[in-house]
Amino acid sequence: MPKSTSIKNAIITCTLLFFVIPAVDGGVAENYFARLDKAPLNKHVKQFVKTYIQANRNNLYSIKKRSSSPFIMIDSVFNHFGLPVQLKYLAVVESELKTKAVSKVGAVGPWQLMPKTARILGLKVNKHHDERKDYYKSTMAAARYLKDLHEEFGDWFLVFAAYNGGEGPVYSAIKKSGSKNYWTIQNYLPEETREYVKKYIAICYYFEGTYNPSLLSKTKGSPYSNSSKTFKDFQSVKITVKEMPQVKDETSEEKFNRMLKESEESLQRSNQTLQKSK
Repeated sequence: MPKSTSIKNAIITCTLLFFVIPAVDGGVAENYFARLDKAPLNKHVKQFVKTYIQANRNNLYSIKKRSSSPFIMIDSVFNHFGLPVQLKYLAVVESELKTKAVSKVGAVGPWQLMPKTARILGLKVNKHHDERKDYYKSTMAAARYLKDLHEEFGDWFLVFAAYNGGEGPVYSAIKKSGSKNYWTIQNYLPEETREYVKKYIAICYYFEGTYNPSLLSKTKGSPYSNSSKTFKDFQSVKITVKEMPQVKDETSEEKFNRMLKESEESLQRSNQTLQKSK
């Protein structure tokens, strides 16, 4: 009898673990989406979020494992500019946090900035040097761009649409719909842009474990904001390439972290740029 009871308890425990705890390899249990059902989103967006996370769970899990270092830096910059730290998930949508990401139309870096936009934002882009690949400088530029777009449109979903497809299509959609509400004008926007916004919501839900529009009204509160590193730390850090150990047969995560550290050598020289951006 004791053996029978033990087996029964083991079966119950395994069943609970299967349904309650997401698998360590990125698997997602059905009740993982319990909070999504209560989110203020229409049923089509909720279904997109579920489908997207389930279809991309392994890749999202891989991104999350290497997100700590870039998120600490991005949070620090966004806090400085008074921006919601949850905007960092745009970099996941854009590039999966990869500095060498290149799009078919020529957008480059973690924030996928086009050459003309990058130059307007103060980045150097030429055949010898492309600061869109510099994590810190490109994040500074993205922060300025997002802040300007929000001052222009006053709604973060409209900002996302403009960041993805340009301001022109957003103004055109506003004119055709007679509204400035994203959910009202979305059908007048390109399909790629509509999917872009839904991807942001899905990734935000994956990383935060919940979704509510109020998240975008916060400038602090991210788990990464509790890091001991502050914006001033990123300003003062100076690491030269020579100081970094030469690593052979790096894993993708090691290579990513090394590239991030190498980019920090330029932070001290960015003080003047920072003051101009305030």
